[in-house]
Amino acid sequence: MTITYNLIQTITVGSGGASTITFSSIPQTYTDLEFVVSGRATTDNPTLQVFINNDQTSANYSFKLAEGNGSAASGAAASQPWLMRITPSSASASQFSNGKMYIPRYTGSVYKTIITDSVTENNGTTAYTALHVGVWLSNTAITSIVLDPYGTNFAEFSSASLYGILNT
Repeated sequence: MTITYNLIQTITVGSGGASTITFSSIPQTYTDLEFVVSGRATTDNPTLQVFINNDQTSANYSFKLAEGNGSAASGAAASQPWLMRITPSSASASQFSNGKMYIPRYTGSVYKTIITDSVTENNGTTAYTALHVGVWLSNTAITSIVLDPYGTNFAEFSSASLYGILNT
């Protein structure tokens, strides 16, 4: 089996920040999708929501989370589109989170599973690592995704890249 990764698009936030990062018109020619995100919020909120096909109905998403901060571990589960962490503004200056989000079979007529791992950086104080496993409860092909730093904006220089993965 040959697996190829193709960069579809990279978006970098400019001066003044941005309320969302949006990938629209996602090609339907790949098997899976992967997002690579480097982000920082403009407020103290580390929550990154993922809206698929502009679906903002919380009940259409479900996730389980396992995370740790170097001194404690915790877990959570909820029906909402919180699927990744980003570095909050209270972290050390110029520190950004990094994370990957993988969506297999994004064009199939099945519910869409979403797997993410993310790490926030704080250069000397509490930082988090988080693993999310989620599902979008729709059997519609994914054509657009909005990354939304809940209740805040992305800081300048935050970025996201979308890759199409083809299994042949």
